[in-house]
Amino acid sequence: MIMAGDFRKGVTVEIDGQVWSIVDFQHVKPGKGAAFVRTRLKNVMTGAVLERTFSPTDKYPTAHIETKEMQYLYNDGDLYYFMDTETYEQLPLNHEQVEDAINYIIENDTVTVRFFKGNPFSVQPANFVTLTVTECEPGVRGDTATGANKPATVETGLKIVVPLFVNEGDKVRIDTRTGEYMERV
Repeated sequence: MIMAGDFRKGVTVEIDGQVWSIVDFQHVKPGKGAAFVRTRLKNVMTGAVLERTFSPTDKYPTAHIETKEMQYLYNDGDLYYFMDTETYEQLPLNHEQVEDAINYIIENDTVTVRFFKGNPFSVQPANFVTLTVTECEPGVRGDTATGANKPATVETGLKIVVPLFVNEGDKVRIDTRTGEYMERV
């Protein structure tokens, strides 16, 4: 059991028979009245987002989430296929289950698939990934003193902002938690 006053980002709880992941939370102590916890919850199975307030003393059972390392194989229309690296079983997932991660993974990448009671509900890429820049404007020579940036597209189709010295064909490291450029590799 977890008290609402102990809610943190990423914690999963069971509320009304459904599993919710805490996307955002805020402890509010108004000048008048009792304190409360304002949260934004995401249903791990359906993806529905809900805003709800709780009393800090409310207790909810924690949802036990299993994780498994899997390898991304390919996509076929709306299905994305992942392989268990131990049993070699293939698991098809739909776009809603992989939409947060698909911009950061390419074929043969290892990812973490999260399960609740044997049902997969989300895919998490590594915290840092290296991808190739496929589309980028050339930098203007002599314009490096300002620390200016320019838009670029990487091989997965993700659009990011990179420094002027990055060119097409360069490999860049991206933080998947923020979607920001980290360094040229």
